[in-house]
Amino acid sequence: MAEFVDRVVLHVSGGRGGNGCVSVRREKFKPLGGPNGGNGGNGGAVILRVDNQTTTLLEYHHSPHQHAPNGDIGRGDMHHGFNGEDLILTVPQGTVVKDREGNVLADLLRVGDEYVAARGGMGGLGNAALASAKRKAPGFALLGTPGEEADIVLELKSIADVALVGYPSAGKSSLIAAISAARPKIADYPFTTLIPNLGVVQAGDVRYTVADVPGLIEGASEGRGLGHRFLRHVERSSALVHVIDCATLEPGRDPISDFEVIRGELQNYEVDPTAGVTVPLHERPQIVVLNKIDVPEARELAEFVRPEFEEMGFKVFEISTASHEGLKSLIFAMAKLVEEDRVSRAAAEKEAERVVVEAPVVRPKGFRGKKKQEFTIRREERNLEPLFRVIGEKPERWIQQTDFNNDEAVGYLADRLARLGVEDELFKAGARAGDAVVIGENDNSVIFDWEPTMVGGAELLSSPRGTDARLEEIIRPTRAQKRVEYKERMDAKAEARAELESERVAGVWTESVEYRKKLKEGKVDENIDMPNVED
Repeated sequence: MAEFVDRVVLHVSGGRGGNGCVSVRREKFKPLGGPNGGNGGNGGAVILRVDNQTTTLLEYHHSPHQHAPNGDIGRGDMHHGFNGEDLILTVPQGTVVKDREGNVLADLLRVGDEYVAARGGMGGLGNAALASAKRKAPGFALLGTPGEEADIVLELKSIADVALVGYPSAGKSSLIAAISAARPKIADYPFTTLIPNLGVVQAGDVRYTVADVPGLIEGASEGRGLGHRFLRHVERSSALVHVIDCATLEPGRDPISDFEVIRGELQNYEVDPTAGVTVPLHERPQIVVLNKIDVPEARELAEFVRPEFEEMGFKVFEISTASHEGLKSLIFAMAKLVEEDRVSRAAAEKEAERVVVEAPVVRPKGFRGKKKQEFTIRREERNLEPLFRVIGEKPERWIQQTDFNNDEAVGYLADRLARLGVEDELFKAGARAGDAVVIGENDNSVIFDWEPTMVGGAELLSSPRGTDARLEEIIRPTRAQKRVEYKERMDAKAEARAELESERVAGVWTESVEYRKKLKEGKVDENIDMPNVED
């Protein structure tokens, strides 16, 4: 089972906002008490926070899906829904947050640093908050918006001042155990160290940290061994210490060749610019440590190769982690390099703070620039038909807040889009009535047929709550259509009468209703050839 994880992929999502409530206050003798629907609560956010008690990302390796609580819905009698609690995820110092493409989102270095990985959704407004002088009792409420979703990559890069590099079993773990209180695993076989180890060293008034990473071998830049995988933990280091084994019995190995191999692997490693130190690893201050001089043959070999390292321009220290010989001078030499790096960084930060900030200029209203357009319209084609896509934060959020099963809510959306200027920009883009208009560019986009004649606001509404007369398809016939329909109706009646009369003359009918009526009134027309009913 893994005990140390320094890279994980997290799937985070903020909580969804609660829906607003539609409610009308009802009191005795007050049938129209007014709206009292409460607002929905905001969803919780996912926040990454640096904690000095957290040293690994193991927890998120087993639980990669993190979701913040949702907001509560609004209720009647002005009861607003509660907000969802933020989900706090603790991470170690030196955690770098990236997206799937490798773009850096945040670099968390100090205790207490935070990064909002996924924001929570907004709660919807109740009908009480939507009431106005012209829309006194709205029959709708706004829906809560969904929270943000993101896939982020967390990489842990240890914050160490000095890094120990070298071949496996060169004595790096023994060295950090000898100069600090760290107690890493120590054995006489290669790749004993499987995870980075940190130790705190005190040299006089200077305190610094030392990092021990798994050993490097030839071909590490191509994926061999374990060391290259953990080299990200030495990216923040200001100095490198080459620990060379002078008592190795492996054929084909010697201190010079070991140093050249390790230096070549460091040169092939590309430093991430987010590490804080952009200097390549092989160009940073380096110290050569010849270890295991407690062995007689190793001491002779160290004395033999020391002049060659000094000719290359490196400081060389002969030490023994077993007898602690030469450790004191090595500790103070590393402290000197750390102190010089800290002074240079402080000077650079002080110079960066001297940037002159321009004072804001307050201009009269008449001299202010044109209001920034909060959306864009892109013309596309779909099935050889024009399609206009509206992209913007506000229109896309309004679409998510609208209940399309409520006509009044749809009419309110149309009013908001018109006030924002979407109607005017669609006219300028060449849109016509009936053209397809899409708001949004993701899966939550909404498509509809544009009706530019839908103008006016709440002052023109006279329909019941929950409906909008502008959305009803009411077709009133014109005077000419009514005149044509009347003539068609009269012609049909005349044809019916003529058909009945022809049937009577043919003998289909035995009596005429008109004849019987006139017979009763004593107004029999002699011209009508009608047989006597009594016969």
